[in-house]
Amino acid sequence: MTEKTENERFERGHALLNKIHGTTGQDVLKGISETSPDLSKFITEYAFGDIYSRDALALRDRQIATIASLITLGDASSELKVHIKAGLNVGLTKEEIIEIILQMSLYAGFPRAIHAIKAAKEVFEEQED
Repeated sequence: MTEKTENERFERGHALLNKIHGTTGQDVLKGISETSPDLSKFITEYAFGDIYSRDALALRDRQIATIASLITLGDASSELKVHIKAGLNVGLTKEEIIEIILQMSLYAGFPRAIHAIKAAKEVFEEQED
């Protein structure tokens, strides 16, 4: 891959990360970069520059899938909060996020749904401040 192509991927990913996550995304990557600059770069280039930037799904739909996936993991509280906030940024409503959590209770179980609803509550309260 040429340097120009890598730079394009990074720039495309950086712009999309800002659109979806705002300053929160940059703060997360800055924290990662302190220990592993490569991981931060890979997330920017691959996750956002290559995957999130694809046209087949809207950003809103990608956040629904991401939130659902993080709920099923059950131990990704900080990432779940970041993506709930991102979901709100790309047009999901609080009611839709709660509905995603309810749907996932069928497949991930009630303990993970309870964990997710607590994370959502924290994000919703932050948004009200």
